[in-house]
Amino acid sequence: MTRKIGIFIYDQVEVLDFAGPFEVYVTASRVKLKKMPGAEVPFEVFTVAAQKKTVTARGGLMVTPTYGFGGHPMPDVVIIPGGVIDGIESDPAILDWLKSVDRNSEITASVCTGAFLLAKAGLLDDMPATTHWEDQADLKAMYPGIHVLKGKRWVDNGKVVTAGGISAGISMSLHLVARLEDEGLAVATARQMEFDWNPE
Repeated sequence: MTRKIGIFIYDQVEVLDFAGPFEVYVTASRVKLKKMPGAEVPFEVFTVAAQKKTVTARGGLMVTPTYGFGGHPMPDVVIIPGGVIDGIESDPAILDWLKSVDRNSEITASVCTGAFLLAKAGLLDDMPATTHWEDQADLKAMYPGIHVLKGKRWVDNGKVVTAGGISAGISMSLHLVARLEDEGLAVATARQMEFDWNPE
């Protein structure tokens, strides 16, 4: 089956937090089709923003989302990247959207400070989780019910998966390729990307 991967983007999103996972799933599909011509594409990747208008990522990178909240396909996997989330962490429209897609997704995942959005939406209650090492103390202080784990590239709870900062989103996405397809494809994808991946 082809799984739809929806990646949320917003103003001041961390570039590698969303671009790293995007590249993993696109590359995994390319690698699989190269090895198995005619096979079903494993992943269809798209970006989603609150509105379908250009967002300005960190460093000034301008990105136009594929969809706004109103018209995107329902993702099988939704990824919430980190960045400067102060302006969106309590936005009711964003939190309602996140809860809605989580109800219908196979996996909801975060990278870096994206974990704070999952926490605010109540999706990490009583779960182990991780985030960027610099933000772990704040996550634990703000959400004491979350078991914040240090020294982990990612934490997989089945339905909800969290990753540490920035490049850890690539590691987590390779893990999800292994989980959703097979480890051989994940290893081949990491090699194609020239990324040193440890399946843990």
